Amino acid sequence: MEEKEEWKPFRNALDKRDRKEFDEMWELPKFYISACSNSVQYVRLHPILMSILLYHYKQLTVCISEVERIESKVNSKKKEGSSTMKKEQEVKKEENDEVPTTATLDSHFVKNKIAES
Repeated sequence: MEEKEEWKPFRNALDKRDRKEFDEMWELPKFYISACSNSVQYVRLHPILMSILLYHYKQLTVCISEVERIESKVNSKKKEGSSTMKKEQEVKKEENDEVPTTATLDSHFVKNKIAES
């Protein structure tokens, strides 16, 4: 492919790891070869670049959907946890409401006697 050859000096200037990824990127247009061949362009590189962009765009949208799914799952668990805490607080409040609240020693003994029963 002529276009890939034109980019060889750029590729050779990359790290070995980046070269591998660069080569993988150049393999992506094969997934869209029919669209590339049907696209009449004056610059042959344009359909190749568009194929690479489309491939990565599709990957990004999948990643975004997955992140949103995970966030909604986490948020629903947080809501469940907070509603459980509220219920526990309500139960404690109800227990405290059953005991008369006066600021005397009598109230202390009443509370302790109820707790013993």
